[in-house]
Amino acid sequence: MHIRNWIVLVGAALVLTGCAAGRQGPPPGFGADDDDHGDGPPRPRAQLFISPSGQPFRAPGGQPYPVAVWFAQADANHDGRLTRDEFRADADRWFKALDVNGDGQISMPEVTRWEEELVPEITRSGLGMSGASGRPTAAKRNTVDTRLQGAAAYSLINEPHPIRGADSDFSFGVSQAEWRAASDRRFALLDVDGDGVLLLTDLKPTPAQAMAGMRPAGKRTDQRPEGRDGPRRPR
Repeated sequence: MHIRNWIVLVGAALVLTGCAAGRQGPPPGFGADDDDHGDGPPRPRAQLFISPSGQPFRAPGGQPYPVAVWFAQADANHDGRLTRDEFRADADRWFKALDVNGDGQISMPEVTRWEEELVPEITRSGLGMSGASGRPTAAKRNTVDTRLQGAAAYSLINEPHPIRGADSDFSFGVSQAEWRAASDRRFALLDVDGDGVLLLTDLKPTPAQAMAGMRPAGKRTDQRPEGRDGPRRPR
């Protein structure tokens, strides 16, 4: 009789533990805030956008997605067109911010600072995301799912770790030359028509933005779609 009661208690504890684990909320930008309680509708979770170079931008839930804030910062002459030179200059400015000791190299301690202090959200798991290491998550047999890992969930480019991604020689450090090469590569990925200019309306929504059901920045609600991506603004 005692053994039967013990089995029942252990089984109940396991069920409760599983329920508690199942209540863990999604990562920032994908649902309601964890601290929302009461009978009213949940508040939108604070939003995160990570620029192609890894700079985080945040906005309260319900406000416009902060990709527009990054674009306005990078668009130095504020003409609504982001050129390759402006994109490079924005990336170079962020390199200097990450290079805390000013030695012209982003070293491992500075990478750790980016991961743990500047964008701690990327270490949370959910919706197929992995941590900042960018280690792929198994999706199907003999395949891996590299979507929604680390920074990629909040970025315009599917790159889980923009800092380590620039370390082309795998030296566990990023030089200015490597950083500039990575910047040019990222611009080319975004400049799909190859005209050397990015418009805010050209940028596709990040996975976080799409999961929240928000339209891409700069898109009008009354604009009729033409094809998959809608009409492009004439240059």
